[in-house]
Amino acid sequence: MALEGLARAGVSRRALLGGSALAAALLCAPHVAAQARPRVVIVGGGAGGANAARALLRDGRVEVTLVEPEPLYVAVFHSNLWLGGFIDFAALEFGYQGLARAGVRVVPQRADAIDRERREVRLADGGRLPYDRLILSPGIDLDYDSVPGWSRAAETAMPHAWKGGAQLRLLKERLDKVPDGGLIVIIAPPNPFRCPPAPYERASMMAHRLKATGRGGARIIIVDPKPKFSMQGLFQEGWEGHYPGMVEWMAPDISDGLVSVDPATGTVVTGFETYREAALVNVIPAQKAGAIARGAGLADASGWCPVEAASMASALDPAVFVIGDAAIGGDIPKSAFAAGSQADVAARALLAGLFGEAVPSAGYASTCWSLIAADDAVKVSGLYRPVDGRIREVEGTVSGAGEPPALRRRQQQENADWYRAMVAGMFG
Repeated sequence: MALEGLARAGVSRRALLGGSALAAALLCAPHVAAQARPRVVIVGGGAGGANAARALLRDGRVEVTLVEPEPLYVAVFHSNLWLGGFIDFAALEFGYQGLARAGVRVVPQRADAIDRERREVRLADGGRLPYDRLILSPGIDLDYDSVPGWSRAAETAMPHAWKGGAQLRLLKERLDKVPDGGLIVIIAPPNPFRCPPAPYERASMMAHRLKATGRGGARIIIVDPKPKFSMQGLFQEGWEGHYPGMVEWMAPDISDGLVSVDPATGTVVTGFETYREAALVNVIPAQKAGAIARGAGLADASGWCPVEAASMASALDPAVFVIGDAAIGGDIPKSAFAAGSQADVAARALLAGLFGEAVPSAGYASTCWSLIAADDAVKVSGLYRPVDGRIREVEGTVSGAGEPPALRRRQQQENADWYRAMVAGMFG
């Protein structure tokens, strides 16, 4: 309860409104009595979009339309546990029937473009959805040019498994074929990227699966462009304790940087060494905001969408709110937990703007749990609020080295409990 209370801590209403796009949105609020209900369109049905739809439904004063082309959502943020053999794939898949029953109009189409001047979303079939406010939660796109030698055409030979169920299944299929003594190379992404601990949890779950199936002689090399990563000491302590000799992390000053990959031969070339005939190469490339957000002119030169820290309103259009992985506005990581927190802030700010009400203070939270081995989970948590126009961390905690096994088991139960509550809130 303390975490929830602190997450709702914010700044004064005057500070929130001063000079922000939110202030402009309030000044231009429509006379809502002139129509039955204001129209809110949400693009993207993941952790951000589905949570935003639920938050708006709880208020009940707006018409909510969710645009999502996929019939099933795959919870990639929990997929490493499936890779490690701890859950079934069915535990990752969810339909949108619950949202539809609750009153959301679900449009099973791809959103092709946004006409910000007319306030319309253009659909793949040529249809158009008018909106009074738009919530964009398009997630990420991959930068296929960020890894020399790799491409969209090569994602079958060297899967990323960073988006979608088909890629996850392919990675698992390839992992199951790695022989004892085989080599796995993981190409880690540069900052910022979706779910900072995830590549290192993935390495842990691969090692667990290999060891549990009698292939403990396999090696996992992580080629990283970053000099450090989230919870680095905890992961390295876990790898040494659970999987001695199996996982090796190559910092850029050790690998001398990634030079290229060859999908046809399973070769990874670094400045230090060439890894040939790898049984599996998992390329996790650089990332950027989803194409629809970039195409609408809502991203800046970084490739991400700048937002107002007090509301998640786009810094480039006060009628649009950008939440989840596509947004960038400060210290808060790109996590599913954070996306749910941003959805709540955006929904409250959106409603306040539409109905001329006092704007609630903004507070955000994020927790990322990572499983290193059976009953050995670590976590990093943060609380965030608007400070000088940016989302800044005001409190943070991280698991400690050498924690008692009972605590690590409890943290894994926390992870499972949070996941059940999260997806129930989104889709139940």
